[in-house]
Amino acid sequence: MQKPQPSSRLKGQNRDNIREHNLSLVLRLLHQSGTVARSLLTSVTGLNRSTISDLVAELGDLFLVTESEAVSQGGVGRPSYSVGPNTNVVAFAVNPEIDATTVAAVGLDGTLLHKIRHHTPHPPTAEEAVRIAAAEIENLKPLLPAKTKVAGIGAALPGQVRVADGVVRHAPHLGWVEASFGSMLNQLTGLPVAVDNDASLASLAERTYGSARGSLNSVCLFAGSGGIGGGVIINGSALRGSAGYGGELGHMVLTKSSATDFSGLKGTLEASVKRDDLLQVFGLSNATDEELRTLILEANDPKALKLLKQHGEYLGLAIANLANIFNPEIVVLAGFLDAIYCHNKARVLAVFQANSLNANQERLVIRSGELGSNATLIGASELAFAPLLAKPSDTKLYKL
Repeated sequence: MQKPQPSSRLKGQNRDNIREHNLSLVLRLLHQSGTVARSLLTSVTGLNRSTISDLVAELGDLFLVTESEAVSQGGVGRPSYSVGPNTNVVAFAVNPEIDATTVAAVGLDGTLLHKIRHHTPHPPTAEEAVRIAAAEIENLKPLLPAKTKVAGIGAALPGQVRVADGVVRHAPHLGWVEASFGSMLNQLTGLPVAVDNDASLASLAERTYGSARGSLNSVCLFAGSGGIGGGVIINGSALRGSAGYGGELGHMVLTKSSATDFSGLKGTLEASVKRDDLLQVFGLSNATDEELRTLILEANDPKALKLLKQHGEYLGLAIANLANIFNPEIVVLAGFLDAIYCHNKARVLAVFQANSLNANQERLVIRSGELGSNATLIGASELAFAPLLAKPSDTKLYKL
């Protein structure tokens, strides 16, 4: 007789498993929704009032949620209580780029509390970025309440990341190859570190807190100083591929042009729509995402208008490909791609409609990213919070 292979359907559930599952369920709801009435937790989860009361009390003892009595409306009977994630639980988020390494503290409710952008005169090596990140985390600590506890560090890297051990396989524009970023940062800070691709994490943030919130099928195209990437959600799950490198949407081939992207591939979206080309046409060596957005939306120079028209056509073609392949409900445009879209929506939509199937256009909505330049950092914090959300009673929190 063949031995059964492990599966979720065959795995038994004991009381501890069920308890942990319910704790995780309640904490995830609060993490995503913020402060809600305790009665709402009862109706959403299907658990009875006493069970919710016990779970909230346990999460409170674990320093993960806070509870407050709602303001009385002059009625009679039991007071109404609200429950929310403890915002004194934070994660540190790290995002190395070619011209700066940004570090932030993000609360358990997804709020970005503090952010420091450390400019560098050249693309940092992995070792330099680690030292900068560790130093800026120390600089952030005095800005947080003394009772703050830390879940860990999430790092968003512009390249291919082996998520299992935090190794950056290849970050071409940074020049990193097989860089053990996660373990190096762990050694300097003593905190657990999780690492993933920046565009994938920005997509996760937009799905959790931003423009794709509540969608089961969505695509996010994200553009930053490290090029263009993205993330795909299919039936509520992230599409990662066999080795975790799925979602490299910037490398879809659009043209026979010999122009190459950061990875050396020809004719791709990333090769055709370059941040450096935008900076050059505006006469700049660098700019923040917000500064670049303003320049794009206010552009009136003929050379800039010609470039933006070309970029808009490539963007429309890319959205058409995504619609044909994935049939999403929502396509979120983040970073400077959103500014290109907003600059000339009519042209982008015309190209999209001319190159996609009618049926795939019917329910598709194109949205601007809501989280702006903070999407990557908020997404990185989700990495650090993930173990806590999965096993609330079995995850260590660290003092400042």
